[in-house]
Amino acid sequence: MININKARLKHLLAIVTIGVLSLCMFACSPKSQNTAETGLSPNTETTVESSTYSQIDANTDYHSFANPSDAIVKHIDLDLTADFTQKQLIGTATLTFELVNSNAKQLVLDTRNLDIKGVTSNGQTVNYVLKPADENLGSALHIDVDTNMSEVTIEYATSPSASGVQWLTPAQTAGKKHPFLFTQAQAIHARSFIPLQDSPQVRVTYNATIRTPNELIAVMSAANEPNTPRDGVYEFIMPQPIPSYLIALAIGDLEFKAMGERTGVYAEPSVLDSAALEFEDTESMLIVTEEKYGDYSWDRYDLLILPPSFPFGGMENPRLSFITPTVIAGDKSLVALIAHELAHSWSGNTITNATWRDLWLNEGFTTYLTYRIMEIIYGTDRFNMEAVLGYQDLLADIESLPSQDQIMAIDLRGRNPDDVFSNIPYEKGALFLREIEQKIGRDNFDKFLLQYFEDFAFQSITTDDFVAYLDKTLLAQYPDALDKERVAKWIFEPGIPEGAPIPESDAFDNIDTKRTAWLQQDKVAGSIDTSNWTVHEWLYFLNNMPEQLSDEQLTQLDDAFSLTQSKNNEIAHSWLLIAVKNEYKPAYDRLYSYLTSIGRNKLVKPLYRELSKTSEGKAFAKKAFDEAKPGYHPLTVRANEGFVE
Repeated sequence: MININKARLKHLLAIVTIGVLSLCMFACSPKSQNTAETGLSPNTETTVESSTYSQIDANTDYHSFANPSDAIVKHIDLDLTADFTQKQLIGTATLTFELVNSNAKQLVLDTRNLDIKGVTSNGQTVNYVLKPADENLGSALHIDVDTNMSEVTIEYATSPSASGVQWLTPAQTAGKKHPFLFTQAQAIHARSFIPLQDSPQVRVTYNATIRTPNELIAVMSAANEPNTPRDGVYEFIMPQPIPSYLIALAIGDLEFKAMGERTGVYAEPSVLDSAALEFEDTESMLIVTEEKYGDYSWDRYDLLILPPSFPFGGMENPRLSFITPTVIAGDKSLVALIAHELAHSWSGNTITNATWRDLWLNEGFTTYLTYRIMEIIYGTDRFNMEAVLGYQDLLADIESLPSQDQIMAIDLRGRNPDDVFSNIPYEKGALFLREIEQKIGRDNFDKFLLQYFEDFAFQSITTDDFVAYLDKTLLAQYPDALDKERVAKWIFEPGIPEGAPIPESDAFDNIDTKRTAWLQQDKVAGSIDTSNWTVHEWLYFLNNMPEQLSDEQLTQLDDAFSLTQSKNNEIAHSWLLIAVKNEYKPAYDRLYSYLTSIGRNKLVKPLYRELSKTSEGKAFAKKAFDEAKPGYHPLTVRANEGFVE
């Protein structure tokens, strides 16, 4: 979390308003205005004006070499062996494809550091060329095809350093006895363990046979059998078409425990019971979401608890969300993450962003749904508190990000698509939807969402598709409440439009009063009654402290509340960030163990960034990073290595 005190909050609101009013790059752009105002049809070749005044083809995925307009992959059959000694997945991928263009002569796939051993079709050798590698995109694999071909089989092996695969030693797991493997394909890392058309525009079904050491179990983002025997061969079917970034595999010493009729949890034995207890409300979340937004389309919804090196809070892999253990707090205080990954079953997995420019269509809708699910299950007070904290995170990103990265329909050309991940697609997207809800009424907006999820089920859409759909639906139905210019400001301009809804929480007013009284020395920290505080109140209390605190103040807080030893990873993160900013050395042993035991990028990156601002801090960060690096996921390494160089 980012530290924002109340004065800075007002200052940031002023900055946002001034920034939006002063930006002329969009107001001066006829092309930008035309695109936003006309609501062009999904089949129209559309462009919007970016911050560099250059045109973007909304229907082009700039992060894939694939040629789905000529030949599109429809199904994948995998037969892979996990070699834990060599740290490789070895085997074949058979791709069934259709020629969209009868004159097409090649099927073009995405790869990254794959060892391609050969390509065949119907038992016959097929010519192919593996192109030189691009730093961000990997290598294009060009395979010769003709009208008599409908599938190709590629024999290959992954690199031990594949960007989408992490191999963990027994020491890096909870049980300390067996190795562990997991994949993370989003955004474009599926190409590092499967040769395929690695674009969210291309949806595929898949089957897989995964061969493992006999003592381990494999699970995938597919139909899993909870009671499968440990025989070293596991078979999977994913019957619904999904984008490549949702193909996921994990192998480890896993056990299963049911949480409800359609929900359960996979985890290492030592974690299983605590995880099942923590997330026991998952079935209730599933039921209430169905009641609001339509039937769940994926049969089961299970969770996989990964080792702590997992770089994200969670990943919405269909049927089996991958979850960080850092949210097992013992009091269900961080289960909004589960609501978020579940909500992706509607927004993201069923309706998918067609390119990474359109990520806000996944994450903005999902974040909005998350708030709604949490409100239904846990009440309005918790909903309000979480909304305020999310809003503060958004303001912090707006303050720190360049203007072009504050745009929901972001221009990522020439960049790594992992750069899209910030609070802009998540919280700004959700705030945009909350404004629509408030303007037309919650019931009316729920009806819209229900129809939207039905109309685009199992499709990948662009921002321009959504604008066109909005034009034909809500803008036509509620012309007095909504207008195209306002929609364009939200989607295509930086910052937050003036007059946007601002979340509020009465519970936080009490926290402000107590914090202020302590800062003004009207009361000592130990006299503050925190016995009934939720994690959200703790985060608000800490995140809105002044940037600078004295050693005496920090010691008083620590002595009163044992913050350095907090077992809640979110509270510990906020406290350790304060400690780094103020060089509070009594917390540095805990800081070191925190950085070397957790790989979740949201939690470690702000700490590395802050440490890097001083020479002493950078030396500390480098020592911790060097020790933690073998256990960090490649994405976490990439995100933080610049702070310690």
